[in-house]
Amino acid sequence: MTRSLGPTDFAAPIDDRWFADYVTGAQYEYGHLDVDEEQILRFAEEFDPQPIHTDPAFALGGPFGGLIASGWHTAGLAMRLLADHYLSRVASLASPGIDELRWQVPLRPGDRVHLRATVLDTRLSRSKPDRGLVVTQVELLNQDGGAPIAFRAMNFLAVRPDRRSPSGSV
Repeated sequence: MTRSLGPTDFAAPIDDRWFADYVTGAQYEYGHLDVDEEQILRFAEEFDPQPIHTDPAFALGGPFGGLIASGWHTAGLAMRLLADHYLSRVASLASPGIDELRWQVPLRPGDRVHLRATVLDTRLSRSKPDRGLVVTQVELLNQDGGAPIAFRAMNFLAVRPDRRSPSGSV
């Protein structure tokens, strides 16, 4: 089970978190997930069957000196932590994409990773005032502080519904 690792967390729970709850400059940390060889091999066999991900003996002689996880496996771990802790369960609408995706250090068997999410920017949509865009720097960090993956995520989030009746009264 993963949990908040930082001294602060969102004031609003994930099932009542809306666009306005994401504040530029706020930083959150969540984790931990432990990575083992079996997970790496299972993912790679199905989705990224390159020998540096599927063959421990081959990987020993490869450029990383041992088995490493697929970058897409690493992305999946980061997404799991984002979905479990950061992205609203009621207001998350979609993502138009990510920018600046980097695999900075290999993810290896035995690594313990956690997520750091920093809100870089928030802005209301001019064309659809019921939503806003949140830009987040996402880093999956290992036990040594290295980042097996880092990227800038963009997410559309709904604005808290107006609780007034159609006539404008509360």
